Amino acid sequence: MVYVGLLFALACALTAQVALLCKHRGAAVAPAVHIRHPLRSAAGLFRAKWFAIGFGIALAAWALQVMAMSLAPLSLVKAVIAGSLALLVVPAQRWFGHRIGRRELIGLGLSGVGLALLAVTMHNAAMHANSDYSTSAMIAFESGAVAIGLMLVLSGRHERAVAHTGIFLGAAAGVMLGVADVSVKALTGTVPGDPMSLLGPWTLVALLGGVGAFFALARGLQVGGAIQVIALSTIASNVAAVLGGIIVFGDPVGGDPLAIIGRVLAFAAVIGAAALMPSPAPRAAAHA
Repeated sequence: MVYVGLLFALACALTAQVALLCKHRGAAVAPAVHIRHPLRSAAGLFRAKWFAIGFGIALAAWALQVMAMSLAPLSLVKAVIAGSLALLVVPAQRWFGHRIGRRELIGLGLSGVGLALLAVTMHNAAMHANSDYSTSAMIAFESGAVAIGLMLVLSGRHERAVAHTGIFLGAAAGVMLGVADVSVKALTGTVPGDPMSLLGPWTLVALLGGVGAFFALARGLQVGGAIQVIALSTIASNVAAVLGGIIVFGDPVGGDPLAIIGRVLAFAAVIGAAALMPSPAPRAAAHA
């Protein structure tokens, strides 16, 4: 069943990138998103045809991800999804007309390779869909992740970082999506046997994380470069969820030296990819 879950994860990855590109095209022509006016901002976004199309595709991708998480460990599912980030290049250039420079290509390649390494360095014991978790670990992880997300949002408002506001908002959206994913993973283990668990706190956390990510990503796509914002949100989301799988659900990551070296290289590649993404493109967009 785990391998079936990973097939769902691959299908999710292939559709999620297209959804983000559609959202960017729609967000670019929609009225500016203002968090003080959430309903008006959301209505403006959905009146943009391409954003509505992207949202519909994203819902399908999310359903595929939930099925994957119910059948396979969270860390493996997110590693598979992240490893396909490099596939963003094909639809971005051929279907949406984005020009991707050498710096972005290197960044996408590094992120794909680095996050894929997290999958191949997982211990064999991780090959089961573990949904058991420690409540204290869940609270600690999600509290810390939310704090990081808020720091990223506030950092983007600083006058020295205004040129990279889209980058910070994309990363913040990714972290909040990671928080939501960890909550949904917990629900996949309780809802089948106890549907009333949907009324518990993790549903609320998942909804708040999803709504926060919705607005942060939409605004990030309006003020930042499409490729940079999409890549940073994807990287942040998958890293947060992989760490959540390890910290909250106890997904084993192996203990042999090769696995440790592989994980260190994986996170180094991800950090390098994130550092490459703030290119001159989003700076020009932000000033414009």
